[in-house]
Amino acid sequence: MAIERVTERTDGLTSERVVERDAGGTTYVDTGRGSGMGGVIIGIAVLAMVAIIAFFLLQSNRNDALRTEAVTSAASSVADSASNAAEGVAGAADRAADAVTPN
Repeated sequence: MAIERVTERTDGLTSERVVERDAGGTTYVDTGRGSGMGGVIIGIAVLAMVAIIAFFLLQSNRNDALRTEAVTSAASSVADSASNAAEGVAGAADRAADAVTPN
């Protein structure tokens, strides 16, 4: 009667099964490797996820820049209006003072 010893090992990616028999002195090694397609699919998924995240970050940055430009433009417009109003009041005060002061 032949003595048979079976050893199985796996490291997550590769599984290996070794069968040893005393009767014939023959050792069979079955590595059981896959095609590697799982790694390719995971790589493509990670690449797609990075591209999507980059797109949203770029859009967010663009929106912030537009919002900042709009606020800056509005503040500049208000400042210009206030400056024009102050000049108008000063001019009116000068005209009123000229009208009251006899020449």
